[in-house]
This record gives sequence, C-alpha cells and structure tokens, in this order.
Amino acid sequence: MNPILKLYESLLMKEVKRGKIPKHLAIIMDGNRRYAKRRGLPVYVGHMMGSRKVEEVLNWCWEIGIRNVTLYAFSTENFRRSEEEKTKLFQLLEKELRRIARDRRIHRNKVKINVVGKLELLPENVREAIKIAEESTKNYSNFHLNVAVAYGGRQEILDAVREVLKRVERGEIDPEEISEEHINSFLYGGGDYSKVDLVIRTGGEQRLSNFLPWQAANSTAYFCDVYWPQFRKVDLLRAIRTWQWRQRAGGSNGNIDGGINPNDLKGAKVSKNAASEG
Repeated sequence: MNPILKLYESLLMKEVKRGKIPKHLAIIMDGNRRYAKRRGLPVYVGHMMGSRKVEEVLNWCWEIGIRNVTLYAFSTENFRRSEEEKTKLFQLLEKELRRIARDRRIHRNKVKINVVGKLELLPENVREAIKIAEESTKNYSNFHLNVAVAYGGRQEILDAVREVLKRVERGEIDPEEISEEHINSFLYGGGDYSKVDLVIRTGGEQRLSNFLPWQAANSTAYFCDVYWPQFRKVDLLRAIRTWQWRQRAGGSNGNIDGGINPNDLKGAKVSKNAASEG
C-alpha cells in the first residue's frame, strides 16, 4: 500500500474510533460483473473476487466494532440472470457458506450467521449449506452477519404482516395494539436487524434496489463509485465518518464539516433518508 494512503487510513481509523460507531451496517455489494468485464475477465471471476472482498470487509467491521452487518448477496430480481451465471453464483455461495461454518475467525469472534430471504427458491445444495452455517453459529451473539439471498424488501414486509395477521386471527394480538415492534419481530434477520444505521452501495449506482426498505427508512445512504472488489478500508472509514457527522448534525442537510474532508466525498453521494433513494 502507498505509505501516504496507509498513514491516511491510520488517521481515519483513529478519528472514527473516537466517535459513535454504527450498530448496523448494510452493504449493497455492486460492481462485480462490471469489474470483470472491464478487465476482459469472465463474470464469475468478478464474483469470486467479490467474495474475497467480503472476508476483508468483515474483518474491518469487527476491528472497528460494528456488531451487525447485512450483505446483499442475491436479490429476487437476480433470478432473471442467465442459467450459467446463476449456477456459478450458487456454487460460489455454497462454497462460501461451508467455509464460513469452519472459519476460525467466525468462531473466535462468535459471529452468528443468518441467511435472510425466500430460501425455498434456492437449490437444495445451497439450502443445506445455509443450515450448516447457521447451525454452527446459532449460540453466538457477539456479532451478527445477515446474508440476504433471494431477498426482496417488499416481500419481507409482506411476510411480516402476514405473520402478524395470523396471530390476530388466533387472538394472540389485539388489532388495536399492532405496532412497529410486531412487524420488527417477524423480519427475517437477527441482532439489531430491524434498524439500519448506514447503507453503503458500491459501483456508482444511486439507488437501494429494494434492499431493507423497512429497516433503512431513517438511515444514511452512502454511494461509492468504486466497484465492490476495489472497495478499500479508507472507503469504509469515510462512509462511517460521514454517518458520524450526520449524527452530530442531528440529521440536517447542512454544509459538510465536522472533520470531513470535501475531497473524501468526490465520487460518493450521501442521502440522509435511504428510503427516498428507491
């Protein structure tokens, strides 16, 4: 690494650790395919490099102290991709889930794994790998990792509402007393999953693509131009520092200050209300 960049990273880390740390970080890992195509590589190579980046980013999150991370791995819309790409993606997903189940870092840090989405849509081998990963970490609670697979945010809300209505029919919940907490209790994930503090999207797109619409209603969204395999620790730290500034500013949309270097925000766009980004 460039020594100047290394120094900047160290200074950023110190600054971030002096502030409040987001409890729940959600990441839309976009740009794997474009990264591969721009280099003349097969698409699946981009996905492989993206999976390696996940390992790096999780280590950074644990080092910083972020206790809940949700990763957007495969949406319901992704089922429209070619059979060849889906097959390779599912093979990679199965491999990574089985690796996670025996990863020493996962067990050393006591990370609980939850895979969230319409899992019945997935191939049997992937569902089996999910069971292994979740079962091997079910008693952990230091950190939570939610992996969104075959996930659609609107569908998650519909499923939660249906569960609430079932309990109303059985007389377990008074219709007049239905609250946000009832919906929260039937969302897919674990930990502090019901509320997202910061959403990061790589790849240059400025939308949230039906990712955690309920949870991210009042979050800060940070859009980063780099493709996911190129995502750096300084990019993560800049996003967190921007969130910290928003917290200190009380969520206002005023001028950027509070220690933020305007040059940090070149190529990145920030939104206070993630839900408004679509």
